[in-house]
Amino acid sequence: MLFTTGLAAAATLLLLPPSLHSQAAQREKLPKQRQLDKELACRRNPATGELICAANSSSESTAPSQLSGSRIAATTRLVPVTCSVFGADGSALNDLAVQNFRVYEDGVEQPVAFFSPPSNDPTGVALVIDASPSVLRDAREMTDSARALMDVLSRNDEVAVVDFSAHTYLQLGFSSDRDLLSRAVSRVDVRSLLGDTGGSNIYAAVYLTAHELFAPSRRHARNAIVLFTDGQDSGLGLTLDPASAATRPGSESARLTYEDVVRTLAAGNIQVFAISTENRPKVMTPKWLASHRDSTLIVPDARKSGIPAYTLYLAELARSTGGEIYFLHEAESMAETFQQIGQRVNAEYWLGFTPGAALTGSQDAPPRPGWHSLRVEVLDRAGATVVHRTAYYVSAAQ
Repeated sequence: MLFTTGLAAAATLLLLPPSLHSQAAQREKLPKQRQLDKELACRRNPATGELICAANSSSESTAPSQLSGSRIAATTRLVPVTCSVFGADGSALNDLAVQNFRVYEDGVEQPVAFFSPPSNDPTGVALVIDASPSVLRDAREMTDSARALMDVLSRNDEVAVVDFSAHTYLQLGFSSDRDLLSRAVSRVDVRSLLGDTGGSNIYAAVYLTAHELFAPSRRHARNAIVLFTDGQDSGLGLTLDPASAATRPGSESARLTYEDVVRTLAAGNIQVFAISTENRPKVMTPKWLASHRDSTLIVPDARKSGIPAYTLYLAELARSTGGEIYFLHEAESMAETFQQIGQRVNAEYWLGFTPGAALTGSQDAPPRPGWHSLRVEVLDRAGATVVHRTAYYVSAAQ
């Protein structure tokens, strides 16, 4: 039967017009999926609390077929800050010049050493799709949404596809080939991972994506993760107690924490746009989120809000990175939502400053390891809103 079928397929191929022969020959083969968490060995520095992960010697984490595409290398001490600016009517302001911006590091204004307006330079966008059993009923809608989002991104943008359940799988590294990307999204299938037991490790997937796909030598000028999930993580044990997100002082445990995830995103200037399959909590209106943009949502009295912990952590991840949280079942606005995300990643300004330059007067002084607050202001645009990450992180290992 197989032999007969093969002959029939070959005969059909022979009957194809020459142009289709050429198209079939040119269609790029989708690479084999890779399990990202199989490739890393991690340890924690008890002195700094930082999680340090490196590829196993037997891993294929540098495979060119999976990590192709243009990159920028971090060769200076310049701190990048991507930001979006919206007018009082909510429309994006794309006509600003460097003199319209003020950047503050730890409350001190820093001279802007680099400025790039919205441009056609490619953005690196990683689609991270939940394929755990808990999202089975929403699986088709999520993959359809991932394709819809690709349609509104610039054709210059490079997109990667990652899915996860207990483990994290790279379906396709950064590519601008929309046909290849569509086939990679089609390979995301909850049923194929039903045997991948161990819960839904959402934040491990985000960490691995940031660590592996957005390593310094592979980074784009603008970097974003679009996370499709219900938010119900099994791995970190997060509660509304802020201590559940932190790394214990002096700990040598290599177990991932929420703080590790946030540090890695902040160090890489990676925005997170979270698309939750859960219903929007009543209190979490766009207005409420905007009013909390400058301070953490994970506070001791968070219980009073009535927001489930898993949704609050998703919103905090988006807020702290300068991204946004959306809700998949707000169907009447999802097309508009994808337009907003596409607009955000393709209409952002890129500012750069040398850390501490205003105080030291030096462009060469090493930045202090740890967290540094960020604030960006826009002049001469009454009512303008600036959206950006609220802090950046300098690793002690740098």
